[in-house]
Amino acid sequence: MPITRNSNPLLYHTAVWSHRVKRWLSWVIGSHRYASTRTNEPLPHKVTDHKSILIRVLKGVDPTFQYNKVNNLKLACAKVNGIILKPGQKFSFWKLVGEPTEKKGYLPGLVLSGGEAVCGIGGGLCQMANILHWMALHSPLDVIERHHHSFDMFPDSGRVIPFGTGASLFYNYIDFGLQNKTKNTFQILMWVDDKYLHGEIRSQKPVPVSYHISERDHAFVKDITSGKHFRKNAIWRKTVSKKTGKTVSENELFRNFSETKYTPADVL
Repeated sequence: MPITRNSNPLLYHTAVWSHRVKRWLSWVIGSHRYASTRTNEPLPHKVTDHKSILIRVLKGVDPTFQYNKVNNLKLACAKVNGIILKPGQKFSFWKLVGEPTEKKGYLPGLVLSGGEAVCGIGGGLCQMANILHWMALHSPLDVIERHHHSFDMFPDSGRVIPFGTGASLFYNYIDFGLQNKTKNTFQILMWVDDKYLHGEIRSQKPVPVSYHISERDHAFVKDITSGKHFRKNAIWRKTVSKKTGKTVSENELFRNFSETKYTPADVL
């Protein structure tokens, strides 16, 4: 049985501290080159962009958490917006953003923990990781660390990207990381307006291909023994030459299989 916050608080906090120390040490004494330079001047070529709505109506969730989330996203965007990834450099969400604390202005928001939606300082930052991951899939950048949500918490509400393409965060060892393994230089832009969280990846030189993400084999299934419902799909990526319009490659990136915390309408 896993150690949880409620089952054994002392062991839980000890385990969290141990994981965080390991991460800090890897940042300080590791040999990796992390992106740290930011500029307000956009690089000349847009590779991809995406936006997601800030305020969603979620059944059973205090709407205050949604407005607090906007505050938290603005603070985190200020740390990431304009970051430059030179050839060979890595991007670490938590290394750039730092620990979200009340002292820094972060507010209580919705946090997914142990399969439940709970209140936590800095809640809502996963929305930023979701956009970063989705954009990375449409770029030459390599996703080197990404943690999938263990549960599907809420029924779809205005979803525009496939289920299972999000990313989970928990300071600092459940991180989201990228690496630039190309000879090009890239830039990440992230900002918030009145309605949306925006993201954009730009580059110094043109990228000769485009990327197309699709979902296959999507279904809700019910486990007869436990009575639990699960959601599954497969995420595929097609790479297309901008010059010829021909497909360069097409491959399956990953498969998802997650328990739903709601009863879906269509079940196999």
